[in-house]
Amino acid sequence: MNIQEMMRQAQRMQKKMKDIQDEMGKQEIEGSAGGGMVVVTASGRGEVLRVKIEKDVVDPNDVEMLQDLVTAAANQALTRAKEAMEAEMGKVTGGLSMPGMF
Repeated sequence: MNIQEMMRQAQRMQKKMKDIQDEMGKQEIEGSAGGGMVVVTASGRGEVLRVKIEKDVVDPNDVEMLQDLVTAAANQALTRAKEAMEAEMGKVTGGLSMPGMF
């Protein structure tokens, strides 16, 4: 394989990876805590889009619990988003780790 063909293949892979990132940015992934009392929705790119908190879980005397639930739900959504991105990118890279890509 010559250098020019390798460069073309690298460019095709780069385009596919960008296309996947764009598509993943449109996906919505949820994480929840407290039996669904707190739900965080993130994009496939790892951006928090929405936080939904049921009124029943809001207790002014226990703000720390609510903070913990929001943190847990957000971490779950972001972890799922990262795993989804890695799975999609792995299809293009053949499982090679691409630091800084996601």
